[in-house]
Amino acid sequence: MSTVAIIPARGGSKRIPRKNIKLFNGKPIIAYSIESALQSQCFDRVIVSTDDTEIASIAKQYGAEVPFIRPANISNDYATTLDVIHHAVATLSTEQQFRDVCCIYATAPFITPSQLLEGKKLFADKNADYLFPVAEYPSAVQRSLLREKSGFLTMAYPEYLNSRSQDLQTAFYDTGQFYWGKASAFLNRTPIYSDKSVGLPVEKNSCVDIDDLQDWALAEFLYKYRQQL
Repeated sequence: MSTVAIIPARGGSKRIPRKNIKLFNGKPIIAYSIESALQSQCFDRVIVSTDDTEIASIAKQYGAEVPFIRPANISNDYATTLDVIHHAVATLSTEQQFRDVCCIYATAPFITPSQLLEGKKLFADKNADYLFPVAEYPSAVQRSLLREKSGFLTMAYPEYLNSRSQDLQTAFYDTGQFYWGKASAFLNRTPIYSDKSVGLPVEKNSCVDIDDLQDWALAEFLYKYRQQL
């Protein structure tokens, strides 16, 4: 059976207009995800799921397929990644059977072909439902503080008040770049965060969660810096 990369890229974006095709260091940001997927040689097909004809055109220019236009009901602010990938896999499965699927976000320019390959190998070795990159939190989450409406602070985990930092378990966060998954897991809507999910550790400075223009500027700076290393 085949392996497919699916890149969700809807046209609407509130905080950064036309985010998925905005120029990132001179190139549409979605191009980085498409090129990494193609260069990794992990996939039989690299597909963009979009509701937008301009995004579809740009995706094709960089080598991706756009075999369908995504329906409006899963192209709004309430549609989840699982909704989009479920639709894509179900649609594609009418013509071709897939064993493994990799959801790659359109705004993830730090993804490298080697990360995709490394993730694919670990995903297969662990026989996981899902695998995705994770990075260590920069400080112990057990020392997190909550700010009440009154302005006063309380510990989120008071049981760790007197624990030494070196005794606290290292916590990780999802870097939001790509998700390897069994096609069956996506089709069954198995939650991505489950006990059958595996993390691929990456450096915390190897990615930026791009939510606003300040994040965008930081990501462009970091990308240029890493290119010089």
